[in-house]
Amino acid sequence: MSAAETKLTPMKLGSLTVKPPSHPTYDLKGIIKLALTEDAGNRGDVTCMAVIPTDMEVEAHFLAKEDGVVAGIALAEMVFHEVDPSLKVEWSQADGDYVCKGLQFGKVTGRAYSVVVAERVVLNFMQRMSGIATLTKAMADAARPACILETRKTAPGLRLVDKWAVLIGGGKNHRMGLFDMVMIKDNHISIAGGVTNAIRSVDMYLNQQNLKMEVEVETRTLDEVKEVLNYASQTETSVTRIMLDNMVVPLTNGDVDVSMLQEAVKLIDGKFETEASGNLTLETVHKIGQTGVTYISSGALTHSVRALDISLKIDTELALQVGRRTKRA
Repeated sequence: MSAAETKLTPMKLGSLTVKPPSHPTYDLKGIIKLALTEDAGNRGDVTCMAVIPTDMEVEAHFLAKEDGVVAGIALAEMVFHEVDPSLKVEWSQADGDYVCKGLQFGKVTGRAYSVVVAERVVLNFMQRMSGIATLTKAMADAARPACILETRKTAPGLRLVDKWAVLIGGGKNHRMGLFDMVMIKDNHISIAGGVTNAIRSVDMYLNQQNLKMEVEVETRTLDEVKEVLNYASQTETSVTRIMLDNMVVPLTNGDVDVSMLQEAVKLIDGKFETEASGNLTLETVHKIGQTGVTYISSGALTHSVRALDISLKIDTELALQVGRRTKRA
């Protein structure tokens, strides 16, 4: 049996391989409706209404046009069912699986009009999520034993979707937003008048509000690391993680100098979780991951994502023929 002929099995709506991260106010179904409304405008799909008979049914196949980690399968099914609950969706792969160029990995069957209306919204979500998952998987594998995190540098309105794709790719989520973790950044420190003042203010606030949550403080120099450690040695603090920002120094030959990062990790000596940030690439992440840091965060996972090429085709034979001609199948 060829890869393109792999047996398809129905996937129950809501039966998720990787569940989306939790958020107290994010409306995933609302985002799907917004995307569909954005496409439909005030008239709907005028091309479909002109061309497709209302009672015609089709079978359309998902086709991977390059290698990568597929993500967005569960979300795609949600989109199809929002457009038309009668559509039947089947998959041979699950979120997080690796797909090869030319693989048919799923199909949707039902009203032609509904399939085509949903097509672009489904693919927009899947291609972006698969691109994020593919890069995350490569980064996470190279970073071990450190864990890869994304940041809040997500597409506006797609925060949960982007972070879901990171989980599917094998990464872990940083804070979801401004509400679920205290993160003392450089501007907070400048406004507070120094690292110690900023941490002291956070400790007081959390105590007054009777709040318990993770607290991270950004440090840019070894002196700032020492200041955090000195404060913590004298006062009970809520700090749980120290960010080591831009302590990886790029070299002219493309390599990086991690000696400052290593020194910071040694100073902290396991008293707090550590997070390396800045000057991170797929080529440098392995070296950074060997320094002993707990986490490595990368904004590029979501802000500079390259979509994975996936299509949905009714005439798969012609699509594969064209794909082979253009070396995309």
